[in-house]
Amino acid sequence: MIQAIGLTSAPRRGRSPAVDDLTFEARPGRVTVLLGPEGAGKSTALRLMLRLRPGRGVALFRGRPLHRVPHPPREIGTLLGDVPGHPGRTARGHLRMLAAACGVPSGRADDVLDVVGLSGLADHRLGSFSLGMDRRLGLAAALLGDPHTLVLDDPAAGLSARERAWLHGLLRGYAEQGGAVLLTASEPKEAVGVADRVVSLEAGRLVADQECPDFARTRLRPRVVVCTPHTDRLAAVLTQEFRASRTDAGGERTEIVRESGSRLAVYGSSCATVGETAYRHRILVHLLTEELGDAGDRERAGPLHRADGRAVVGASRGEAVTAVPAAPTAPAGGVPAERGPVPPRMPVLPPPGPAWPLRYELRRWAGVRAGWWIMAAALLIGLLGAFWQALTGAPASDRVLTGWVPPLPLPPVAVAAGLLGALSFAQEFRYPALVPAQVPVPRRLSLLLGKTAVAGAAALLLCGAGVALNRAALTLLMGPEAPVGMPEWPVLAGLAALPVCCAWAGLLAAGVFRSVLAGLAAVTAVPLVLAPALRHLLEGPAARSIEGFPARLQALTGLPLPTAAERWLAAGVPHATQPVGWAFALSLVVLLAGYAVVGLRRGPR
Repeated sequence: MIQAIGLTSAPRRGRSPAVDDLTFEARPGRVTVLLGPEGAGKSTALRLMLRLRPGRGVALFRGRPLHRVPHPPREIGTLLGDVPGHPGRTARGHLRMLAAACGVPSGRADDVLDVVGLSGLADHRLGSFSLGMDRRLGLAAALLGDPHTLVLDDPAAGLSARERAWLHGLLRGYAEQGGAVLLTASEPKEAVGVADRVVSLEAGRLVADQECPDFARTRLRPRVVVCTPHTDRLAAVLTQEFRASRTDAGGERTEIVRESGSRLAVYGSSCATVGETAYRHRILVHLLTEELGDAGDRERAGPLHRADGRAVVGASRGEAVTAVPAAPTAPAGGVPAERGPVPPRMPVLPPPGPAWPLRYELRRWAGVRAGWWIMAAALLIGLLGAFWQALTGAPASDRVLTGWVPPLPLPPVAVAAGLLGALSFAQEFRYPALVPAQVPVPRRLSLLLGKTAVAGAAALLLCGAGVALNRAALTLLMGPEAPVGMPEWPVLAGLAALPVCCAWAGLLAAGVFRSVLAGLAAVTAVPLVLAPALRHLLEGPAARSIEGFPARLQALTGLPLPTAAERWLAAGVPHATQPVGWAFALSLVVLLAGYAVVGLRRGPR
């Protein structure tokens, strides 16, 4: 059950609030429609309920505000606009990524895809989906966690009549199983076709809260619409005429409703009667027309159950069935909606563990081809650089193994790692799959830890693959003369640390500034700007004091160092005096502090 109490949006620049003191409820087992013209405040009301916009009031879901709901995706399914999915990701990959985030089994993705009729298109990219397919995928994402409530913002907008019939049937079947459905609509005919209760809004205020039969009787009766600059005079004349005759020629009770400044609606009369009355009393009329209720098409096409071309199958037994319209289950006065299939109920699952950000990031990272192409390009460029240095007679060094050509500020694998890290957060903000609408993704610590772990592992994998590929290729083509001597382990550790630092710098910069270019700028600024500034400091007394660190450590402890430890310190101290390492350390500290400051900003109350 949903209870909205006193919802009021924050006014902007002196204007009246888009939603003003709105109170209503949506009961389980029923479909409730927020109805109103464009700008009436329907979408704003939903965003206030979901705490996506600042304002006052409270929305209770089963008696609890949203911040008290422990796992919102498992209890509240939302669809606000288009699906915020990467166009290069498949439908199955997108849903499995969301399943990892909300802690449900990955097989649930196939269940909801079959319910919405997209199982045959599960491996198609989201960029190739039509509007109807995109809307079906959005409903699949809303049903993924087996929620008890659905909140949908105008889900039928732009759909064909067959797609709308399917959508209404799905919502009707979900409500019959005890779920609460709240959606918005702009057309009264559409609201009557699916709703049990209609909440009418105008200018952000509640104007009516009616059962669907009452709404259909008062809003969808045949009427005559008159536009005239003399509305008061015409209303008085019509009232006098109808009072004298009691009823018009059809015998129906008449009613006059003033809808706006120059618009009258006359129920129970005809254009001829109203026009003749206005003519006899010399009243200027700008518009005179009849509006009918939802007469509908005389030969309506059935609902489009599936969008992948497969045959409709039984929800429980799996046999093929014929799409014969079922018994009408829509409210009285509306168009009967066929009950649609709903996904199977899930057993009680434990809450998502601490590993959910890691599982989510792995599926997000591996589900798009761009990352793999970037890694392949980095390996190819590094291989060409290694061959060029070998052919020019460069001695065996770490630069040859990584293909780091001297003019480049960083090795190719480090640049690729920084780009992958920047894309990790930039794509999260551009395609915010973890939030119910196109709003900024919150900078949570758990999400940051998952991204840093995956980005660091990808950088290590890329670095190891680059060194192994370059060494094997040079040995194969040049034989014993290949400059591929293996350096000491501390040197290799320094080579591996450089791509990891680049990946983390790009990740944090993109997380702070929400841009891929900002991530790449943070990576390239280290060797080009920070490193030269630190070189003067490290070439002075600080460098000489670091170089004598092993001897001072041995003298301080009075114990001889093991041979391996002394070798590691001796090999690692020269790398510690390199300005690039200190510059990356400084940049990571600054970016982490900036991420913490930006992430601590309080969201909408």
